[in-house]
Formats: sequence, structure tokens, C-alpha cells
Amino acid sequence: MNFHKYLPIAALISAVIAIQLLTYFTGSAYMLTQLTMSAYYSLVIIGLCILMGYAGQISLGHAGFFAIGGYISAFLTTCNLLPYRSHSLVSLFSKAGLLNMSEDLYGGQALHFHPWAACVMAVLFTIIAAYCIGGPVLKLKGHYLAMATLGFGIIVYRIVLGTSFFGAADGLSDVPSFVIFPGLEVSGKSSVRIQNYYIASGLVIAGVIILLNLINSRIGRALRAIHGAEDAAGAMGVNTAKYKLHTFVLSAVFASIAGVLLTHYNGGIGPSEASVMKSVRYVAIVAIGGMANLWGALLMGFLLNFLSLRGYFGSFDDAVFGSILIIIMLFAPEGLLHKNSFRGIKKIFSHTTKEEGQA
Repeated sequence: MNFHKYLPIAALISAVIAIQLLTYFTGSAYMLTQLTMSAYYSLVIIGLCILMGYAGQISLGHAGFFAIGGYISAFLTTCNLLPYRSHSLVSLFSKAGLLNMSEDLYGGQALHFHPWAACVMAVLFTIIAAYCIGGPVLKLKGHYLAMATLGFGIIVYRIVLGTSFFGAADGLSDVPSFVIFPGLEVSGKSSVRIQNYYIASGLVIAGVIILLNLINSRIGRALRAIHGAEDAAGAMGVNTAKYKLHTFVLSAVFASIAGVLLTHYNGGIGPSEASVMKSVRYVAIVAIGGMANLWGALLMGFLLNFLSLRGYFGSFDDAVFGSILIIIMLFAPEGLLHKNSFRGIKKIFSHTTKEEGQA
């Protein structure tokens, strides 16, 4: 058995544990809140990394998939179905065990979908939406593809912003905890802060394992062939349309799951999660980590999202990520952590210095 391929995973697990112990011994356990949120955002980023870095397809609409997952789960777990209990469909859901009776804010009874059922429905809706969008859109290339996915993201943003049952500009709040099983729940309560940190980190680790196996499989080789030369890959018998579409759907599922769990963790979701700048942020982080560098994208996802959530960028948050994207595209298109990037930056500065000397 080849143990070398598991060493990076072991290092990632060790780093997750070390960070938690460091916050405990330094009395900064409150930072686990932002680290947990960063982990969920990083799940979106590693899914986008596979789409952009390996399948060679850019998407400026992944915030839309994140919002679809979050909003559907939030709506289903907060919408009171008790007045419609006699309806045949609601009765069917109740008999199937998909509904959950709880107490509302005023002490009355409320009937909602169970978070597990809401999560499954949100992911299934995301899959359907990704197939419907990806089928025609992925036939486009270059800036046409970017514009089409951007259009999808704008549509989702305007829907959640202008629809009353999605809370319009206020979003949805009072979203209940996601009880995975008794004793383990996704919640923003301080009493389960450490537990939630490990849930989010464990989900990211599982996602990384899935994607690494995908990259090192026959499918991964096909994706690299598509990225390198799509026409040549098609000529060699690779079903390029199928692989691109399935990768697009997989990355959308990663975003949707992250949206569901982060919504339950925060207890709500707002339309800003579906904004264009959120999609730009995801693309910027993938770019700085390296388009085809899963570990680099993961590292930058944790780091930059953590700094943003801690407020280090202040009111210039969106400007910082936009600037990062421009700088990376100009000076290090293969990502900041790629070895050739440092050579390229060094060459640019040495060339500039030489011109100044000649002048």
C-alpha cells in the first residue's frame, strides 16, 4: 500500500487539531467561529478549483449555487406548515418522517421540514439547476462562458433580493440548528463551538479526499486533457461535454452543501451571499492559490476568508479581493504558490530595474 499519498491528508488533519489546541491554550477560542465559517467557504473554493483548474471552465455564478442551498434549506426549516397539515401532500411528508414539530418564538407549535430533509431537497434542486444551466452554458468558451455564468448568478441574486418569502433584503433568520444525530449539531451556540469547528473541518477533509481521488483517477486524466486541448481530447474519444457538465454539477453540489450548513450555523442567510462580488471572491481565491493546485486553493481559502471575516480588510473588503484577482492575473496567472510564479515576478522586477539603469 502506498502511504505517501495519504501524508498530505494526515498533515491537514494534524493542522486542524493544532489550530484548535492553539486557540484553546492562547485563550482565543472565539476565533473558531470565523475558522468554522472559513471552512465552509473553503468547501466552495475547492469545488470551484476542480472546475476551473482541471476542467478549464470558469464560473462567476457559484455564489448562486451557495445561495440556492442556503435559502432553500432556510425556507423549508422556517416555513410553518401547521395550517396546511390536512393537505394530502403535507400529510404524506409527515408520514414519511420529513417534518419536525417545534415551538415557535411565541410559544406556539410550528411544523417545519427536518433539516436533513431540507438539506437533501436543497442539494437535489441544486443538481437540477446545475444540469439545466450547465447543459447549454458549457458549450460556450472563454469570456462568453464567464458572462453566461455571471448572468445566472445575477438572476439568483435578484430573485432572493426581490422575493418576499425569501425575506427580500432582510433575508431569512431564525433558522434552526442542524441536528446531524443526537449530540452532534451544526449550530452557532458557543457551547458547541469546538464541535462545529471539527464538523466543518471534517467536511472539508472529506471533500479534499473525494477530489484527490477524482484527480488521480481516469476521470481526472480526462479533465486535464480537456483543459490542455479540448478538441484533441474529443478526437481521442473523451466525451468532453459529459465530463465538463458532471464536473460543473459536482462543484455546484459542494457550494450548495456549504450554503446549507453555513446557513444553519449562522442561523440565517442574506442576499449578500448570492452577490456577484461573492463569486468574484471565490474566483480570486482559486486564482491566488493556483488554478490546478487544490492544496493552494484550500490554504488561501482558509487564510483569506478568515482575515476577511475577522475584519482585517475593513470596508475595502471587496476592493481587496478584486485587486488580488487583477494582480494575480497580471503577475502570477498560475497562482501565487506555484514555483514558476516567483520566477515570473522576479523576471518582471529585474527587467524593470535593468530599464531604469539604462535610462
